[in-house]
Amino acid sequence: MTRTEELMDRRRRLLGPNVPTFYAHPVEIVRGEGVWLWDAAGRRYLDCYNNVPSVGHCHPKVVEAIARQAALLNTHTRYLHDGILDYGERLVAKFGHGLDTLMMVCTGSEANDVALRMAQAVTGKTGMIATNATYHGNTALVSQLSTRRPPIGGYAPNVRLVPTPDHLRPLDGSIEAQPEAFAANVARAIEELEVMGHGFSSLTLCPFFANEGFPALASGFLDPTVDVVRRAGGIIIADEVQPGFGRLGSHWWGHERLGFAPDIVTLGKPMANGHPVAAVVTRPEVMAAFREAFGYFNTFGGNPVSCAAAMATLEVIEAEGLVSNASDVGGYALRRLRQLEDPRIADVRGAGLFFGVEFTVPGTLEPAGELTARLVEEMRRRGILLNRIGRGGNTLKIRPPMPFGRSHVDFLVDTLSEALVSVPV
Repeated sequence: MTRTEELMDRRRRLLGPNVPTFYAHPVEIVRGEGVWLWDAAGRRYLDCYNNVPSVGHCHPKVVEAIARQAALLNTHTRYLHDGILDYGERLVAKFGHGLDTLMMVCTGSEANDVALRMAQAVTGKTGMIATNATYHGNTALVSQLSTRRPPIGGYAPNVRLVPTPDHLRPLDGSIEAQPEAFAANVARAIEELEVMGHGFSSLTLCPFFANEGFPALASGFLDPTVDVVRRAGGIIIADEVQPGFGRLGSHWWGHERLGFAPDIVTLGKPMANGHPVAAVVTRPEVMAAFREAFGYFNTFGGNPVSCAAAMATLEVIEAEGLVSNASDVGGYALRRLRQLEDPRIADVRGAGLFFGVEFTVPGTLEPAGELTARLVEEMRRRGILLNRIGRGGNTLKIRPPMPFGRSHVDFLVDTLSEALVSVPV
């Protein structure tokens, strides 16, 4: 039995069946630094996928902040400590639209769970809307919006999943008609929820539509949808777990780039460079409604060590100019990827350090999901870690740590060019 087989056997025995791993031949990672990961055999991989270590694996300033605070104090927020307040003030200063209160939790799932309940507290209604190709977390409530696997017994009657926007196959047949078509589907879902007696509380979406395949959408795309939601008295929740903290290069937040004002913003994965930290940011009146309706307390949310990790991460993003780096390197990556010549490449798109390549069967719009899966495996074999996304699983998802540089792009694109040659049509 090989080392990998032994680890997989132990995982099945201890963790149960179907615990997901990346790749047909899973990688045993033992060390990380910057944009690189090393496996147990000492092989180095370029990490083109993990947004969790947003300022780079094991960044020394974040590690030092965690160790220093852990050696001093770690407790919960029923005692007073200024760490959560200092960080909260720095964080909400990055937002507009009156979003100046926050609740810290541990995971994006928790953040979205709280956000949904905030919307219910404000509206007094329970109807929820999301897209039909998304993921927002895995609590019992949030999993109702996630489409990877239907909940046991099917989706709850107060949930509606509307068709997602698409770049190659736009709603209503054209890019120009797509904003109104998306809004019309949301309006239809709201009407159904109201007729059934649930009422409409919230629309939850990632402002980059990351899991949907990050279609190229112009600023203002959501304007018709926002009008529909506002007229219905609903709440807009922007899940910034993937596009947030400057990853898109042009703005700190995806909702800024898309040009709309959410009522609630949820944050997670990259917030503290791998330490389990997440948050909900909203307006004071929304927070007050939630606090009055729910007796919520989170033992670990906002603890001093988590706040120290989050503060250090925020400071590194600013001090090292990682938002402008995302803009520069992301633009360079798109230019280089668009130079690739292969009949299976249908589109290259993205923003900042979140970009990818969509593959279709040549001459058609049929998603080439099997090809994309083979490319992911071939790239891993060649020392590059990435993955795929979208309804057809046919878009390479490239989302590296934010210190990613032009030389890393060159390695990525040159390797992809070689992999395309080696993977037959």
